[in-house]
Amino acid sequence: MSGLKVSARADIAPFFVMEMMRAAAEREAAGGDVVHMEVGQPSTPAPEGARAAAKAAIDGDVLGYTSAVGIEPLRQRLAQHYADWYSHGADADCLVVTQGASGAFTLAFLSCFEAGDRVAVTAPGYPCYRNTLEALDIEVVEIAVTAETGFRLTTAMLEDAGELDGLVLASPANPTGTMLRPSELDTLARWCHTASVRLISDEIYHGISYGTVAATAAASSPSAVVVNSFSKYFSMTGWRLGWLLLPPDLVSPVERLAQNATIAAATVSQHAALGAFDSIDELEANVARYRTNREILLDGLPAAGIERIAPPDGAFYIYANVDHLTDDSAELAAIWLAELGIATTPGIDFDPAEGHRYIRFSFAGSNDDMTQTVERLTDWTRRRG
Repeated sequence: MSGLKVSARADIAPFFVMEMMRAAAEREAAGGDVVHMEVGQPSTPAPEGARAAAKAAIDGDVLGYTSAVGIEPLRQRLAQHYADWYSHGADADCLVVTQGASGAFTLAFLSCFEAGDRVAVTAPGYPCYRNTLEALDIEVVEIAVTAETGFRLTTAMLEDAGELDGLVLASPANPTGTMLRPSELDTLARWCHTASVRLISDEIYHGISYGTVAATAAASSPSAVVVNSFSKYFSMTGWRLGWLLLPPDLVSPVERLAQNATIAAATVSQHAALGAFDSIDELEANVARYRTNREILLDGLPAAGIERIAPPDGAFYIYANVDHLTDDSAELAAIWLAELGIATTPGIDFDPAEGHRYIRFSFAGSNDDMTQTVERLTDWTRRRG
């Protein structure tokens, strides 16, 4: 209908990986085969303990609304998680259960920043930080990190960025898999606190690492906001459950926002999450598979002519420079899908300036997926001459 307004807030970039997922699904629907290297989610279901807890809750619980901050047993269990993993004394009263990490970021951004504030993100980096901040009329300050420095952010880079109100930082990072060493994270977190820059620390890939120890920003800064999720390590993407670990002054603001925006996270998912903590052996087996997948790609992609790779420290991604093959990574991803049945994500999702030179491979699938990818790309490169 003419004359009706559409908010400019919606005029943000798409999440291109979702576009690639749709294209891959269309190919499959038409009878084509697809090796899924595009999607950043485990190929495994929720662990057995989570599924059992969900079934028990469905059979024995009304499953009505919960408190906006989540059920108390889950908040207590999350507090124990910080003691077990990080030797950090998290207060259960400062933990808020959310509708996925995506919901957690929206609550964090709304509670921490005003329209017009300047918030830094890294490039390359997860696109939904940038897109959500822009939708909230928050100025995004992109700080370029490069393969030459291992895609690492430093305080010198922050100081060069001018006056900042916030920083969104991920370790392990998407799409690069870069992890900050505990000392590096501590330095950045303390710098932010001293400079009155609100740190939003994305820790959703914690638990998935390959030799580097993960630290939580909450242990280094009393003002940091920590975002985490049951989607990655806990293999529960579709259950849409995340959490925030907040400084005490943000608990009430976030709770009021959650009450009005979502009421509460899904009740059955909260009960399932409690059971997920009983399935650590199963989850560690997933990480062992990722580790093998990582080695298959790190050994095999160079044989396919894709050599400029910064080995990921964590998560399940390889971010590869492909500018010897194309100056348009979206076009290359489309060619690989059409000709090889390999679905990948173009780097333009993660870096508007330099992403045309990069492709992200997700290695969250099976060992066979990785082998198939290497074989098909090697054959394709050989045929190109």
